[in-house]
Amino acid sequence: MNKILTNLFPKESTLPESVKLSDTLEQREYLINGELVNWPGELNPVLSPVLTEKDGVLTQKIIGSTPLLTSKEALFALDAAVKAYDQGHGKWPLMPVANRIEHIENFLAQMRAKRKEVVNLLMWEIGKTQKDSEKEFDRTCDYIVDTITALKDQDRNASRFVQEQGIMGQIRRMPLGVALCMGPYNYPLNETFTTLIPALIMGNTVIFKPAKYGVLLIKPLLEAFQTSFPAGVINIIYGRGRETVGALMETGKIDVFAFIGTNKGANDLKRLHPKPHKLKAILGLDAKNPAIVLKDADIDNAVSECVLGSLSFNGQRCTALKILFVHKSIVTEFIQKFSASIAKLKPGMPWEEGVSLTPLPEPGKVNFLKDLVEDAQKHGAKIMNEHGGEINETFINPAVLYPVNDKMKVYSIEQFGPIVPIVPFEHVQETIDYVVSSNFGQQVSIFGKDSQQIANLIDAFSNQVGRINLNVQCQRGPDSFPFNGRKDSAEGTLSVGDALRVFSIRTMVATKSNPLNKQIISSIIKNRESQFLSTDYIF
Repeated sequence: MNKILTNLFPKESTLPESVKLSDTLEQREYLINGELVNWPGELNPVLSPVLTEKDGVLTQKIIGSTPLLTSKEALFALDAAVKAYDQGHGKWPLMPVANRIEHIENFLAQMRAKRKEVVNLLMWEIGKTQKDSEKEFDRTCDYIVDTITALKDQDRNASRFVQEQGIMGQIRRMPLGVALCMGPYNYPLNETFTTLIPALIMGNTVIFKPAKYGVLLIKPLLEAFQTSFPAGVINIIYGRGRETVGALMETGKIDVFAFIGTNKGANDLKRLHPKPHKLKAILGLDAKNPAIVLKDADIDNAVSECVLGSLSFNGQRCTALKILFVHKSIVTEFIQKFSASIAKLKPGMPWEEGVSLTPLPEPGKVNFLKDLVEDAQKHGAKIMNEHGGEINETFINPAVLYPVNDKMKVYSIEQFGPIVPIVPFEHVQETIDYVVSSNFGQQVSIFGKDSQQIANLIDAFSNQVGRINLNVQCQRGPDSFPFNGRKDSAEGTLSVGDALRVFSIRTMVATKSNPLNKQIISSIIKNRESQFLSTDYIF
């Protein structure tokens, strides 16, 4: 192992004061029906991917613990959410849009006051760099602001009446019911809130279960959730998903299932629901996004984008580039430059200046990745970069594998880590066949200059993936763009505007456009007799 990796983890005494955790965060509180309830039972320890050295011994830090709730507490949360929704007659679903926005704005103001605490927990719990942790927090706040703006626009458009073929009516978007929101560990704040906030702001009541890793960062926000929303509107539970979430789904009382994780996990949970036709699912799932580097590509740009695309946050992104197809005529030069760029990436602790590569939070992940590397080597691949695949506890150095073929696990399995498989190709049809036969269909990146060849690939992929990127890495943003996928990669579309739509349904009041009906509608609006029929304009 090289010297940098040997000395990767810090001594306990050298931890910067700015990031030190004063105490182990024992969390016993969870939020049900507007109350922070104290849990007297078993706790789940939260391990950091960061190890520290004391007296010559490396120890994985336990940074806190969270409640191991049971199905009983989960069902209490469900009862609270069902009661708060009250078949659509509850205070929250009937509340005017302007008032719901005020509640969200109040929550946002309290959330912003917890920035430093949340960012620090992101670093310690999932190993995300300080820069990226700060970016995730700020981007989440921006997303909330953009969601409020989009809802105001939507409501203004709905404040008018439409007339068609002698029928007049007003169309508004109304909530769906009780939503279950579950986010991923790699973006435990941002991607969770991109479902949670739209679900709430559209008038649904919510049960929120934080990610398996990245769970402690919700603790500083519990009081903000409690004080910002009416009782039962938002309920936050913890515990083993199979026990708690399984019990919720089996009741058939969940109307909306928002989940970002694996397609297997989503399928298993959906099968538990006794009324699948009633359940609306919004799912962000697995991906095996390929990059296709054509022979006329700008190699320097392709290398730069592919390094970022495959190794940002150690490749732990659903939108990461998971496999690179590089034309045989340029593959040698590409690998040389790619490996040289990787060598410049700094490994270290999340809070260190300029660090790019950090320890992995998922237990057993290093061994899983090691197995993928060894399997590829067994079938003819080599590690092309110096120190590739070297391991120190929870850290694995990026490994560039070449040449990769379809006999290797890494050819089709999503690695979700810093392993970069490179496949040489001669005919572009080889890349098309890969995308068409893949179980996943989120995104693809194409690098090249020939407009005709690029156009042919766009047409070949447009019915296979949700987004085609030209000379740039795969990515989610900007948040106003649709974020979706095909096959086993997604169900539903998320963006600022799309999320408001997927967590609601269009409802219409209509009547014949005659003097009597016009008088009735006018009286209802003038006397403010209905929450639905209204021409109020939100500024």
